[in-house]
Amino acid sequence: MTESYDVLGQTVSMPVEIRLANAFTAVYSVNADAAQRAIDYSGLEILRFRPGRGMCCLVFVNYVDGDLGPYNEFGVAFMVRKHTGSGVAKLTGNSQLADLKALATGNYGVLIHRLPVDGEFTMAAGRGIWGFPKVLADFEADHTSPTRRGLVRIDGSEVAELTVREGFPVPGQGTRMSIAAYSHLDGVTRCVPWQMRPSGLRSRIGGATLRLGSHPWADELAGLEMSRRALFTSAIPTLGMTFEDAEII
Repeated sequence: MTESYDVLGQTVSMPVEIRLANAFTAVYSVNADAAQRAIDYSGLEILRFRPGRGMCCLVFVNYVDGDLGPYNEFGVAFMVRKHTGSGVAKLTGNSQLADLKALATGNYGVLIHRLPVDGEFTMAAGRGIWGFPKVLADFEADHTSPTRRGLVRIDGSEVAELTVREGFPVPGQGTRMSIAAYSHLDGVTRCVPWQMRPSGLRSRIGGATLRLGSHPWADELAGLEMSRRALFTSAIPTLGMTFEDAEII
């Protein structure tokens, strides 16, 4: 493990701590074959929660206080089968049941497919330390109203606008969640241990409105045959996170 990195002349020590962030997210059902084609570059496999369908997560995050400074972020991520040291986890028996079991037990990973941000420092850190595919973008975001709203543009072209209506309180606030986050940059796939500490989480079935823009990434999302209604949405007013060093896989 590397103890620290030089990023644009500043030292970033590991692990990186995010003391306060706000987030809202919508998870959609997508055509699993189309999603697989979109992520074939990574060597990972889409987790199929039902025949022919995978899961895509759209998330807006406002980083308020953290080691990389304040910034906005929009993520497009896919639920994937967990990767082991020797390759993608091999399924035994009925792959559909195995995927459902992995989903139920949290034994799955999340591939960060797209990750625009609005800060040069966090872009350089994300790409240089973890291999996250961060690019610069412009944001409009409301993380405080009962209906959260986020809009992201790249080079003046709209990618997506997402609104999420506040749901119902979820028990177990403050519970740490560990996620295997996968990244891919310059031909290298990495696994990033990622801990989340949500508080005040509210969630519901549906509750999202998605409008796609004219950017090529919007066309890519449209090609996934996303469900008209979100599987579920969440709003997290208080979120802490820890990112550890990445491992090449």
